[in-house]
Amino acid sequence: MPSVTHEALVELFKNRPTLAAELLHDALGQPVPAFTEARLEPADLTEILPSDRRADVIVVLLVGEQRRPATAIVVEVQLGVDANKPYVWPVYVTQTRARHRCPTRLLVVTIDAAMAQWCSRPIDTGHPGLTLTPLVLGPEGVPVVTDAEQARAAPEVVVLSAMAHGQGEAGEAIGVAFLAAAAGLDEERRALYADVVLSSLNEAARRMLEAMMKSGYEFQSEFARSYVAKGEARAVLAFLEARGLEVPADVRERVLASTDLAELDRWIRRAAVVTDARELLATNGS
Repeated sequence: MPSVTHEALVELFKNRPTLAAELLHDALGQPVPAFTEARLEPADLTEILPSDRRADVIVVLLVGEQRRPATAIVVEVQLGVDANKPYVWPVYVTQTRARHRCPTRLLVVTIDAAMAQWCSRPIDTGHPGLTLTPLVLGPEGVPVVTDAEQARAAPEVVVLSAMAHGQGEAGEAIGVAFLAAAAGLDEERRALYADVVLSSLNEAARRMLEAMMKSGYEFQSEFARSYVAKGEARAVLAFLEARGLEVPADVRERVLASTDLAELDRWIRRAAVVTDARELLATNGS
């Protein structure tokens, strides 16, 4: 079953269809044709055979007024050794090429240096001259994004940067750059990306970022306040449950829906003394 990290990486490429082309060109130095649109395509490559063949993401770069396919990119996120991949990756490439009638490349993305080496091995198909060498983006190829403007222009890249470099010295600067980009994202992407970034940063950077979101820092945004509120709400419920109190559904919903930090702080203090979870929401009392 795919991990949360795997799914998060896949979402970056789905949310920014141009990302695959940008990384091929900027990070790996691969020539990419000038295109007018990057379009996601169905990733199910199953044909007559019953085996499931589903790539993580397929992007087709389109050119001209007719939006003709110029290049297809099969994106595969790889976080662990899978002996099956050297057999199915050539299939992904050839079937995508046949479906869209255009040159097709395989881009493998990993945030583990050892996996990058494993993924880079040429795949000998057995046919003379037909060897597939995956184009691999490992942590060394991922840019370290610490500039706010760069982060705003490409939020998915700063998230990828956090995943690849968040445990290092640049973790704090990457986190600050992410905050600059977060305000411009829709709610769903903000929530997903914030979880990924915070879980990717080293402990010091994570604490710093959480403190900044609680303060009046210049990058504070509605996203920051809502993210902190969610954490406070979970703390209220965890406190009640740790004391052995049953939390009714309506109380749980009310707590999780609150974005008022003062109210949540008051509830945290009440959670230490109430004998019934419903008392938490009483209007009288401190």
